[in-house]
Amino acid sequence: MTEQYDDDPLFGAALDTLAIRAGHLRTAEGEHGEPLFLTSSYVFANAAEAAARFSGEQSGNVYSRYTNPTVRNFEVRIAALEGAEQAVATSSGMAAILSTCIALLKAGDHVLCSRDVFGTTTVLMEKYLGKFGVQSSFLPVTDLEQWREALRPETKLLFLETPSNPLCEIADIKKLAALAHEHGALLVVDNCLCTPALQQPLALGADLVVHSATKYLDGQGRCLGGVVCGRSELVNEVLAFIRSAGPTMSAFNAWVFLKGLETLRLRMDAHSANAMSLALWLQQQPAVEKVFYAGLPDHPGHELATEQQRSFGGVLSFRVKGGREQAWRVIDSTRILSLTANLGDAKTTIVHPATTTHGRLSDEQKAASGITENLIRIAVGLEDIEDIKADLKRGLDSL
Repeated sequence: MTEQYDDDPLFGAALDTLAIRAGHLRTAEGEHGEPLFLTSSYVFANAAEAAARFSGEQSGNVYSRYTNPTVRNFEVRIAALEGAEQAVATSSGMAAILSTCIALLKAGDHVLCSRDVFGTTTVLMEKYLGKFGVQSSFLPVTDLEQWREALRPETKLLFLETPSNPLCEIADIKKLAALAHEHGALLVVDNCLCTPALQQPLALGADLVVHSATKYLDGQGRCLGGVVCGRSELVNEVLAFIRSAGPTMSAFNAWVFLKGLETLRLRMDAHSANAMSLALWLQQQPAVEKVFYAGLPDHPGHELATEQQRSFGGVLSFRVKGGREQAWRVIDSTRILSLTANLGDAKTTIVHPATTTHGRLSDEQKAASGITENLIRIAVGLEDIEDIKADLKRGLDSL
C-alpha cells in the first residue's frame, strides 16, 4: 500500500532516480541497501495498539499477508514509476488480474477485453469469471468502433494489453479511456511489455495498470510476482481482496524486484535496440513471411506507438513460410536461445505460441487472434545481437 506526499524529497524526481531511491525508509540500522523483512507477523506494544492496527484506526504492520515493509518498498517504488497514487503487490501477474476483477466486478457485470491478450487471461475472463456470472466479450484491440458497439449497460470494465502479446498490436489508450469513462466503466491496461520505462498508461487516461513483475520488472527470470497500480480508491478495493484471499507477494520476491527496478530503463532501452535490429534483419530473410514489431515503419500501429511509448520494447513475432513443422524446425535449430514461454529476461527466449502460451485457446480463438501455426515469438534479450541472428539463421536457412 503506497502514498506519495509533496514533502517527499523525491517528489518530482525523474524515473531513473525513482527506480533507485523511491520507497526506501531507512531503519535504525542505517542500511544503504533495502532491507529484507522475512517475518510472517509483528509484535505490538500493547493490546490497545494491536486492536487499533487490526481495525485500521492506526497505520502500521499487522500481518505479512497484506503488510510487509519490503513489499511496501516495492509498491511505493512501482507506484512512483507508473505515476500512481498507490500500488498493491500480488503473488503473480495472473493474481494481479484476478484480484482486480474479483475486487471490482460482481455477478451480472460485463467485461470488454482485447482478444489478443495472453492466453491465460482469456481463459480467466471467459471460463472462470463466467462461472460466477461475469460475462466477457473479446474484441480486436485496434478497432475502436467495435468496442463502442459492444458496450452494454452492464459493462463495467475494459481490459487490454498494449503492445499485445505476441503480435505487438497497439491500442489507443486515450481513446479507449475516454470511451470507458463516457460509459461509466474503468479501463485497465496490462503494461507488462512496455513497463513504465517506456509507457505510462495512467497518464493517458487508464484507471489501473497491472503487471506481471515476473517479466521485465525483475528482468532476470528469478521470481514470480504481480502488481496493480492506480487511484487509491480502486487499489484499496484490490488490497481488501488480497487481505482476505491471500494472493500475496513474498518479501523475498519483492526484494528481488526492487533490485530489478534499479536498472529498468537501461534494460528496456537495450531490449528495444536489440529487438529493432532483429526485426529489420528478419524482414530480409527469405524464409520469413511477415514480422510483427511496432518499431517497424510498416507496422499498422507504428505511428500510435511512437506517440504513446518511449520506444518499442523487446518482444516481436514472425511467421515463417510453411506451418507448424517449419516453425518447430526453426525453434529446434537454435542453440543459444532459450525455448521457454517466459519473457522479459536478460536471456533471449523463443516459443511457439499456438502450442504453448495460447495453446488453451480454441482453434476459432487462435484464428481470430492471428495465432497461426507458423508463428514464432521471440523476447529479445541482452546478448550480442549478432549472436542472436546467427542462432536463428541456422534454422531459417534450413527452410
